Amino acid sequence: MQAILGVIFHFIGGFASGSFYIPYKKVKGWAWESYWIVGGIFSWLIVPPLAAYLTIPGFKDIISGAGGDVLIYTYLFGVLWGIGGLTYGLGVRYLGVALGSSIILGLCMVFGALIPSVYYHFFPREGKTGFGELIHSDWGLTVLCGLAVCIIGIVLCGKAGMMKEKELKTSGSDAHAIELKTEYKFGLGLLVSVISGVLSACFNFGIESGKSMANTANELWKTANPGQGEFLFQNNVTYVVILWGGLTTNLLWCMFLNKKNKTFGDYTNKKTPLTANYLFSALAGTTWFLQFFFYGMGESKLGNGASSWILHMAFIILVANTWGVLLNEWKGASAKTKRMIILGILVIIVSVLIVGYGNALK
Repeated sequence: MQAILGVIFHFIGGFASGSFYIPYKKVKGWAWESYWIVGGIFSWLIVPPLAAYLTIPGFKDIISGAGGDVLIYTYLFGVLWGIGGLTYGLGVRYLGVALGSSIILGLCMVFGALIPSVYYHFFPREGKTGFGELIHSDWGLTVLCGLAVCIIGIVLCGKAGMMKEKELKTSGSDAHAIELKTEYKFGLGLLVSVISGVLSACFNFGIESGKSMANTANELWKTANPGQGEFLFQNNVTYVVILWGGLTTNLLWCMFLNKKNKTFGDYTNKKTPLTANYLFSALAGTTWFLQFFFYGMGESKLGNGASSWILHMAFIILVANTWGVLLNEWKGASAKTKRMIILGILVIIVSVLIVGYGNALK
């Protein structure tokens, strides 16, 4: 039952992450850097401490009582992750929700799942799964098999993207002779997506670095609520510090772009629907944070960082690709290309089932 709840929580988190970019598509008349940072202020500055306040009494004391090394490393991983999150927006911009999210989150899934387990293999810690345990247990091998299957699904999605690019280059209009308008740039999008995928894995490293804060929150809750299992919201205190780092990176970059592109006026431009733009950006930012709110709940049920990270990323990729199909991002592509992206989605669904089964074995 715990494994089933963990999978459900990860699905809700994956749905939030795979859907957060949709409200940004409703923003009118603003440059990318303007709506990205407005949404980011909600993602990284407003909502995380609000969530911690509502779920963890005295979360400020837990942060202030953490060691300097814990705070520094957690923050620095947040800064690196922030670069990954920044280029995530660019990757989606140039590749679309489906393909951009597949490549970025696929790489993020692999690095985020395996590197911590390799670290704990050489530096064991109670409650943490090392790579040796993964490869020498039935449940661990099943989880790794699910990871491999998900990678195959990502490759299929990438193949569909390249087929789409080739078809769009040979045809400047869709089936109804309407000119296709797109920012689709595969080469540039692939570059920023690779960077984003590698650095986005740093969020998981930040969770590991700040685990002592989550453990403190967990122990305080269990003392006050004996016999009720692990604290669902223990990671909320860690997110506050990680996301300070993410805010730092994104704020500096977006302010630089505002100055370079002379887009500071976006925030007060009455020729644009200001109220709607702020509301949609706030909705996108809040939805983004919900992914990790539910990730923490899922991890508390599954109790394993590697499988939790794989499930989380697989669900995001699944949801993002489904949105890509529903939003007609594959409009103008051939039936063969559409079958390829659908096959990739189905393979990713299978990978989720395999990882879920692996956790049930554990």
